[in-house]
Amino acid sequence: MAEISDQLMKEPKVEGISLSTFCLLPPAFCLLVLVRSLTFIAFSSIHLLFFPFCPLPPAFYLPPQNKQTMTNISLEPIKGVRGQPYPGAPDNWKRFFTFSTDHKVIGIQYIVTSFFFFLIGGLLSMVMRGELITPDADLVDRTVYNALFTMHGSIMLFMWTFPVLVGLGNYLVPLMIGARDMAFPRLNAVSFWMVPVVGILMLASFLVPGGPSQSGWWAYPPVSLQNPTGNLINGQVLWILAVAISGVSSIMGAVNFVTTIFRMRAPGMTWFKTPAFVWSVLAAQLIQLYGLPALTGGAVMLLLDITIGTSFFAPDRGGNPILYQHFFWFYSHPAVYVMVLPVFGIFSEVLPVHARKPLFGYRVIAASSILITIISAFVWVHHMFASATPGWMRMFFMVTTMLVGVPSGIKVFGWVATIWGGKIRFTTPMLFALGGISNWLFAGITGIFLASVPIDIHVNNTYFVVGHFHYVLYGAIVMGIYAGIYHWFPKMTGRMYYEGLGKLHFALTYLGTALTFLPMHPAGLMGMPRRVASYDLEFAYWNVLASLGGFLLGLSTLPFILNMVSSWIRGDKVGNNPWRAYGLEWLTSSPPTVENFEETPIVVSRPYGYGSNEPLVGNVPNPGLTEFPESFTQEQTS
Repeated sequence: MAEISDQLMKEPKVEGISLSTFCLLPPAFCLLVLVRSLTFIAFSSIHLLFFPFCPLPPAFYLPPQNKQTMTNISLEPIKGVRGQPYPGAPDNWKRFFTFSTDHKVIGIQYIVTSFFFFLIGGLLSMVMRGELITPDADLVDRTVYNALFTMHGSIMLFMWTFPVLVGLGNYLVPLMIGARDMAFPRLNAVSFWMVPVVGILMLASFLVPGGPSQSGWWAYPPVSLQNPTGNLINGQVLWILAVAISGVSSIMGAVNFVTTIFRMRAPGMTWFKTPAFVWSVLAAQLIQLYGLPALTGGAVMLLLDITIGTSFFAPDRGGNPILYQHFFWFYSHPAVYVMVLPVFGIFSEVLPVHARKPLFGYRVIAASSILITIISAFVWVHHMFASATPGWMRMFFMVTTMLVGVPSGIKVFGWVATIWGGKIRFTTPMLFALGGISNWLFAGITGIFLASVPIDIHVNNTYFVVGHFHYVLYGAIVMGIYAGIYHWFPKMTGRMYYEGLGKLHFALTYLGTALTFLPMHPAGLMGMPRRVASYDLEFAYWNVLASLGGFLLGLSTLPFILNMVSSWIRGDKVGNNPWRAYGLEWLTSSPPTVENFEETPIVVSRPYGYGSNEPLVGNVPNPGLTEFPESFTQEQTS
């Protein structure tokens, strides 16, 4: 007991118990603490989902927090030059190349880095579509094609979609909840600087003997266990190292996000005064916490099979390759919701602003994000219906896969009701949001087909799956990302983008998405297998259409790049709140200073209070939220 007392005197407490003290306590007491914590989480989750209007019993409240947190300390500017994280720090574009701990700088670093790799992944897809425009493998051989689709999928997932959404979350979440920064700024910086390492490892695989991995972005054994060159360092090993590092980075980021959202909300910001985007980010990061250890652990086990000859997944050594599929898909199917949940949050932020109406069913939309997090933990086996899965397991996971569409449908209903009867302004972010929602509806319908065991077995490993998956990833998620970038671009830069270029970008993207991925569905139903460089002549018509659409999608990025670069340099300067939006991030300067807020905001009303004339905060002047900004034309406001 004396040793425990000494530890308590030396170390600060975290949530009442320090780490070393926890290790010294008897195991029974440790178990009691864990059971109490799990009980609180379970009961509070049930209460949140089914009894949102009733207060929790006092026994289930967290103990009062008397220590200093970002919600009760003064937000005085750091001594030094205003807008700098420390005296002497660069205050121009050079700060984006430093080890900054400012969440806004890190957010921009994520976004720009991910877009660079988005272009690389897009170039790989252009080569693939160039190959598939004819039935024969005449542009690249089959080995090169296997490497192309492997690296295309890996780069687009691990280096584009995940990082760009983390970047938007990094930039916006502290602003939306009234915090000065993320909970762990240095950990935040380390999480980002691991991302370029992941990208370098993936690109370096093109330079090693044997070239990049050819086993697909899922790396199924025994294909991924092959090492024709005999070298210890090969494309597959570099791929595994990249995925493992990406997993560690994402786990650290998830801990940071969850801690920030739980512990650093502004005074008065209760859970149901928290923006829907923050709810969505929280739900996505909870999936990262429970799912990523499985993927990272499976990747390490696969690496050991390749390098030192263990037998986790190698069938010739007594391993079970199906076990790897469980490790992989336990995370990789919920990972779809890690990507789409923040996009749902973007839709929920963009629609009320540009329709001038409150978000319909806000509480239900917020709770549905948590419901998706829970149900998505029980759907992974639907990727393994063709892998000798027992009948009872097929039935169970078919039901859960269909069930996960229910909370998504709730969100769509809320979005449609939000814009119904509103003063809709067809700005670029609004167009991308509406386009993304329509594509998500189509992808959801085809997803119901894939959830059915008989249909899934029939179309498994055909282009029907490719078309469905890309309608989710590009049609919904990428268009949602574009909506978010355009919507918050004035806040990030203090300048307005060019509306004409933005609408051209939307038109090319929406048409290119339909022309590329719609033809894949009939081709798949006709039996065209995926992951092939050559195909029968009967599939040529659909592949020509898909290739033309793919080239159109490549062309669509040009007006986006031109718009972002030119607008950032010489776009019209805007005020703090050009959209007349209702949120804490719009009460800061554009772009925000290092300290975000001159004083801690005190939230006094619900979010999305358009037309209510309620002040959002009690200590900051409220902008004219019911007025149209002067920058809108008559056509946009009519």
